[in-house]
Amino acid sequence: MTGDDRGRGLGRAARGADRRAAIVQAALEVIAERGYRGASLAAVAERAGLTQQGLLHHFPSKEALLIAVLDMRDQWDMASAALHGTAWPLEMIAGLVEYNATRPGVVQVFTVLAGDSVTEGHPASGYFTERYARVRAWAAQSLRGEYGDVLPGRLTPEQAAPLLVAVMDGLQTQWLHDPGAVDMPAVFRDFVALLTAPRAADGTPGTARRAVPPGSCGDA
Repeated sequence: MTGDDRGRGLGRAARGADRRAAIVQAALEVIAERGYRGASLAAVAERAGLTQQGLLHHFPSKEALLIAVLDMRDQWDMASAALHGTAWPLEMIAGLVEYNATRPGVVQVFTVLAGDSVTEGHPASGYFTERYARVRAWAAQSLRGEYGDVLPGRLTPEQAAPLLVAVMDGLQTQWLHDPGAVDMPAVFRDFVALLTAPRAADGTPGTARRAVPPGSCGDA
């Protein structure tokens, strides 16, 4: 292969990556406007200035496109985390929950795909398996950075991390069904207060402190 051939190949790859990024951005915009069900491939293709067949050249299915949307969301969120070191403080995690309350369309995509991905052979199964392992490790790192090897309630960060992640995702489902009845950011702060409340010598819960003040929002 000549240098000119390599240059043309790199140019095509760069154009392909730019086109994929533009399609994902178009999908995010359509999801924000129309929700999960309204984000058809035809609607995304039109927003991206492509035919549906042209979109399918880059993303062979709606699931593949939506996984790319979630991956981009994760990259943005983790980029914010990198600005604050290797782990977020709990205030930043609460800020992310608050930010998610402003983007219901993307939360719908995440929730639907997370549920569907538990079925055998689902294309998003690998994404969610890897993501949950990474997020549990990230949550444990955040808790350890704030409380050390044992939380005030006597759980280790590794024991508490799956609880933290489960509440974040479970609250999203309740909030999507009835946002007027579930104040997702406030309930998450209450859970953090409960999780980090000290326990008396006999093992009974002590007085919970609000670990994350109301209205606190990180730059997620």
